Amino acid sequence: MEESLELLPQQFQINPSRPIYEQFVEAIRGRIVTGLIPLGSRLPSVRDLAADRGVNPTTTARTYQELERMGLIVTYRGQGTFVTREQDVIGEARKEMILEAVRQFKAAGASLGLSAEQMLQFDKEES
Repeated sequence: MEESLELLPQQFQINPSRPIYEQFVEAIRGRIVTGLIPLGSRLPSVRDLAADRGVNPTTTARTYQELERMGLIVTYRGQGTFVTREQDVIGEARKEMILEAVRQFKAAGASLGLSAEQMLQFDKEES
């Protein structure tokens, strides 16, 4: 992996109320989708990432397994683990993240008794 490339941001804070591997998956997926981790980039080994973040190697192995299940990374025996080069897979992951953000936005509005449109109008008035 390139020296300037960060798999997880240095300021990444672990939330003790959620599984660590889920938080790692979410953060890495976001960095891949936004291009902060470029297509084809070599990722650190499971052990290196675990040592760097002070977590159990099982946690990082599960992170990689989940990212591989999503199609975002691929592992080649004897060569390492890499970000996929398939643009369509990245595009689908981006679309899923956008839809989840929209669902959360709508849920937040509903909890306040507001529609998404009302919330957006409020934002326009406050800007």
